[in-house]
Amino acid sequence: MNRKELLDHLTEDILTYVMNGAFSEREFAAAVKPEALDERFSEYERLLDLHFVLLPEVVEFVEELPQRVRNLKTETESVSRTKRGTIDGKINWAATIKRRYSQNPGDRSTFVCENRTESYDTAENLVFKRLVAVIHETLREAEEYLQKDYAWVNDRWNTPLINELQRIVEQNVHVRRIREPKAYEPTDRMLNTASESRHEVYRKAAELLQVRREIFSGDPDQLERLLSETAITPDDDDTLLELFVLFRFIATLEELRETSAEFETIETGQQEIARLEGDGESEIVVYHDNSARDRNLSFRPVPDTDKDHLSRTEKVHTTGMNVANQYFEDRYFRTQTGRPDLIAVEIKHTESDRDYLITEVKNSTYTSTIRQGIKETLEYLAFLRQDEEFVYGNEQVNEDYFGSGWNGLLVIQDLAEETASVDEQRDNEMKILQASELESTLTDVISQFL
Repeated sequence: MNRKELLDHLTEDILTYVMNGAFSEREFAAAVKPEALDERFSEYERLLDLHFVLLPEVVEFVEELPQRVRNLKTETESVSRTKRGTIDGKINWAATIKRRYSQNPGDRSTFVCENRTESYDTAENLVFKRLVAVIHETLREAEEYLQKDYAWVNDRWNTPLINELQRIVEQNVHVRRIREPKAYEPTDRMLNTASESRHEVYRKAAELLQVRREIFSGDPDQLERLLSETAITPDDDDTLLELFVLFRFIATLEELRETSAEFETIETGQQEIARLEGDGESEIVVYHDNSARDRNLSFRPVPDTDKDHLSRTEKVHTTGMNVANQYFEDRYFRTQTGRPDLIAVEIKHTESDRDYLITEVKNSTYTSTIRQGIKETLEYLAFLRQDEEFVYGNEQVNEDYFGSGWNGLLVIQDLAEETASVDEQRDNEMKILQASELESTLTDVISQFL
């Protein structure tokens, strides 16, 4: 599957799970933001705003701001004030006589005076001010990335353009005279007024704010365009593929169990993503990216026999791991390099009867990478532990270290060459699926456990 196809699916998943509140917006934002961005952009709406300001038409709007601010219009208002003994402005004699008669008919020192003032707080100007504020605040949050050589920023925003925007916001007398919009502003009526204005600056501001509203409300066309055009989807396609696989698992489990998953917040040391409750004690729990230690599950490829019976190689390996784990008290070391890109599904039938499906994801078509993925998947199965006991294979009884043959799954990118179907892999110790096969075949794999 190419990047466009993955983004299409990711857009659908945002609509299905994130926008409907099933999956935490913050957790999704943390998953899809580039690693270069700090935790401020783990907030879903802030990440969307960063995408928004990178849209070409938003950049174009700012490029034309120096000319456009000259066309900001004002409204002239008449303000009436009652004065005693002095005259300030034009006397409104009708109002003056009425005021004197109602308060003190004999008092000739009372005057109602009118002054005409210019007001910048028009509906159109508030629409304009809100858009400029969103752009300015978002760029200020991303300032450190603007100063670095990140193509996804520098291709759109350069230093002179950012400085010009800052000068307009902070120094332009017309912009400064417009009050700050309230939290609920601009209203629909204000947007409608601006969109029908004779001045292009207001029509364009209303149009861009409407685009932002559609993005935040989950309009599928806007979300897909946003993710494809702004170039700050995850740093590599690996994360996109992992998210695609993760959501395919959840969707398939929901379909098979005919129930909706309950999503959990990802916290340090707890990697439960979703849970599906069944009848009685049965439940299914989905984990991503870690060892699910909160359920006493772990992947520890360390020999468990007495040290006297270990080979020299095993002793070096075991001792080295022990020394590292004891020295770095807050870390847990794995033998695999990097983080495990896996999805673990725990199927609990009863308290004592559980199945596991361990899935490794490799965004590659290279034979060497696929072989490495096969090796890692088999390692996860062979060293999968529940309450410190191996789940599969007891050396004193049998050497069935990999489960039934359905407990391990490797998902890879689509290959051009002919490969074995799942049915043809039936007798293998694990199964391999290409990304495009997931939607049609994952049901058959998971059905082995239900």
